[in-house]
Amino acid sequence: MKAETALFAGVSLFFAVSATLYGWFSAEPAGTAALVVSSLMSALVAFFLWYRHRKDGLLPKDRKEAPVHEATGPVAFFPPRSAFPVLAAAGTALLGLGAVYGLWLFLIGAGVLVPGVLGFVFQYGTRGTEAVRPTGAEDR
Repeated sequence: MKAETALFAGVSLFFAVSATLYGWFSAEPAGTAALVVSSLMSALVAFFLWYRHRKDGLLPKDRKEAPVHEATGPVAFFPPRSAFPVLAAAGTALLGLGAVYGLWLFLIGAGVLVPGVLGFVFQYGTRGTEAVRPTGAEDR
């Protein structure tokens, strides 16, 4: 994480210098505020990466002599198919249209979006937590 920390610290420094120069030479506060916020967000990511580096130590990719198998791990679970992305996309589209056409369509969009997001969150929420039944329990 050393390289990532240095990268985001450099980005934060770039935005800080840009904000200073932009604020000095322009009379527009919105651009200066956007550059300052960009600098702060980059600094936040750099601080987080620095903190994780201090807490976790060197990662295998930070050491030149680390063997490849140290960096491997389990691959994340990817669901085979789900209708919830379509539902969430439709709800988001209806929310956007509701902002233009009226509150009634916005509320319908919220009613479609909430089940889509909850489906995303809880669709595989019980995966891996199945109770192990003792041997011979199916005979009872």
